[in-house]
Amino acid sequence: MRPDKQAPPDPLNTALSMLARRPYSVAEMRRALERKGADSRQVQQVITRLRELRYLDDKKFAEHYASSLARNRAFGRQRIRRELKAKLVDYHQIEPALTQAFEETSEQDLLEKTLEKKIRTLRLPLTRAKLATLCQSLMRRGFRAADIMKAVRRRPELKPIADEQELIEEEGTEEENLKLGP
Repeated sequence: MRPDKQAPPDPLNTALSMLARRPYSVAEMRRALERKGADSRQVQQVITRLRELRYLDDKKFAEHYASSLARNRAFGRQRIRRELKAKLVDYHQIEPALTQAFEETSEQDLLEKTLEKKIRTLRLPLTRAKLATLCQSLMRRGFRAADIMKAVRRRPELKPIADEQELIEEEGTEEENLKLGP
């Protein structure tokens, strides 16, 4: 062998070093190994061996990842579902993982905590535009719109003043129209 050409890395060692950094789903590992140049037969052998060693398990990965996102990042059910799909988790494992994650942590409690945190950063009084932005940010975090609206309505400090403001602006516009009239 010439010194300038190196043998391709062993796919099993590559996979083990990848798993040492962070957990992977089965499909995610398969894709990563194929990108690194391993042929599909080698990849299948490595995946089989890693499953035998219990280093790769979509069910365990999905449960851990969903629980972690719920507890640490305060994501709602819909956002966690998207994140698991992005990690190429087997779709049969996603719903059970979500169920388990939200048995440990109440989604309603997460919504309330997240809303409380966001309220601290808002400058009150709240306008309709600010309220819309607040609700959109909560939806991006994966909470359902109906749950968000219920939580917002329970908080009197989140009642938008835009109704009163719009009335004042409309009165001002009417006065200007009278001055500019015929």
